[in-house]
Amino acid sequence: MSIRFDDQVVIVTGAGGGLGRAHALEFARRGAKVVVNDLGGARDGTGGSVSAAQAVVDEITAAGGEAIADGANVTKMDEVEAMVQAAMDKWGRIDVLVNNAGILRDKTFVKMELNDFQMVVDVHLMGSVNCSKAVWEIMREQQYGRIMMTSSSSGLYGNFGLSNYGAAKLGLVGLMNTLHLEGMKYNIHVNTLAPVAATRMTEDLMSEEVLAALQPELVTPAVIFMCGKDAGSRQIIAAGAGGFARAAIIESEGILLDGEEATAENLAAHWDEASDMDTARELQMGGEQSIKFLTALAKKRGIKLER
Repeated sequence: MSIRFDDQVVIVTGAGGGLGRAHALEFARRGAKVVVNDLGGARDGTGGSVSAAQAVVDEITAAGGEAIADGANVTKMDEVEAMVQAAMDKWGRIDVLVNNAGILRDKTFVKMELNDFQMVVDVHLMGSVNCSKAVWEIMREQQYGRIMMTSSSSGLYGNFGLSNYGAAKLGLVGLMNTLHLEGMKYNIHVNTLAPVAATRMTEDLMSEEVLAALQPELVTPAVIFMCGKDAGSRQIIAAGAGGFARAAIIESEGILLDGEEATAENLAAHWDEASDMDTARELQMGGEQSIKFLTALAKKRGIKLER
């Protein structure tokens, strides 16, 4: 089965280099018309130039593809809306959005200025919100859309000195979960990538040998797969060095402490049972947690839950 994007329009943010560039080039190779977005700033988000995006567009057009460069700052909704409108004016539709733009301002929490925390959240989380919001109604009306968030192992599991980055990256998983539910009936699928790759974001964090094994092109297959017509939704796909895996948030079955039994001391005494992950499962929406606890309570008390 060949995954193609002929006659589809794809927006990739932060596509002037690294992962975004690899994504944009591969979408174009597979027939997509591509909006190559990049602010062209430094790794910490300062500065800006459309030259990086234009260089990727030049690569695509030299290979016979179609692409336009865009320098929108994803934290500014008016610039995002102008980018989306430019794509609509040129091609009349938007099928895929890859939220990839990001910056780093890493310091330990005690040393971090709040404006550095805010800026990282604004770019990663709110930038993805802005871009998703700008294409959402278009995708609803055409009854088709694929949106990819870009999270990180730092968001899923934490990393020293990256409290701002980790908070923003896990926030994207929460955004995916709800947009998945709201987009289902419109055939809008929303997924999340958790990549590791050799880019300017990671160049001073790893050895040369490790960086050589972590080429961005080895992550891109995950994005292509999850943005295809037959892709699933609400998936977290980890990718790096040619490895691919699925991550998920799971919850133990837990215990029930009814009435006066519900004390901190009783919870401490039964914590091993409450936290036993042998029967843990992935819940599909927030309400399932409430149903789980209420069902256990009803069973213990011998009552029926009203539907």
